[in-house]
Amino acid sequence: MHRYERLSAMLDILGQRNKVDVEDLAAELNVSAATIRRDLDHLAEQQLLTRTRGGAVTTNVAYDLPLRYKTARHASEKERIGRAAAGMVARGSVVGLNGGTTTTEIARALAIRPDLNAGDEPALTVVTNALNIANELAVRPHVKIVVTGGVARPQSFELTGPLATKILEELTLDLAFLGVDAVDPVHGAYAHHEGEASINRLMAARARRVIVAADSSKLGAHAFAQICPVSMLHHLITDTAADPEILKAFETEGITVESV
Repeated sequence: MHRYERLSAMLDILGQRNKVDVEDLAAELNVSAATIRRDLDHLAEQQLLTRTRGGAVTTNVAYDLPLRYKTARHASEKERIGRAAAGMVARGSVVGLNGGTTTTEIARALAIRPDLNAGDEPALTVVTNALNIANELAVRPHVKIVVTGGVARPQSFELTGPLATKILEELTLDLAFLGVDAVDPVHGAYAHHEGEASINRLMAARARRVIVAADSSKLGAHAFAQICPVSMLHHLITDTAADPEILKAFETEGITVESV
């Protein structure tokens, strides 16, 4: 297990239990207690937990983790979701991508699609408020990149605020792929941060079709700020571990569900 995978696993365990013990973590992750202590000290320096005698407890930021710690979570599922989502994009489309680990996988899948690399002109336009996605796609000549303005959030690399909305209000998108912190068949899509929710809501409103790309851990969950109601969603791409009852509830709301 690589270090960031281990750190992410530790934060996952801490988020579930609110309190962890060094010896227990060492046994669960199959590493030495000394390694666990160094990792906990590192995470404490990042203010992602509070060290205690023999372990650690959660802090108030434990559930809105920086993107670099989220990357290892459900990595293979997100790659499959990314490929499936990229396969929905027709040549010449205008595509919206918000920030997040799953939408980053969509961007990477679009970047390497062979059929989009043919020709001298850009094969598609990607509109994003995520700096990391713009950075990855800027070197791809077959992708025209439009980046919103706004103020960057270090946790997610997303641009938010009034400057971000000015660009989106002038554009129309064929597809908007939304990465979310939670999505529910009754209440809709949610984000932890209200500023991200606001810009993501506008992105959805400017799109002809809205697709939520979310691994099964996000389904039926809840977060702080609503992105959009379920009535604005057209398609859900998730992984095969998703609860069939939850998927059925989304289908009942008229949403096309795809498990990959």
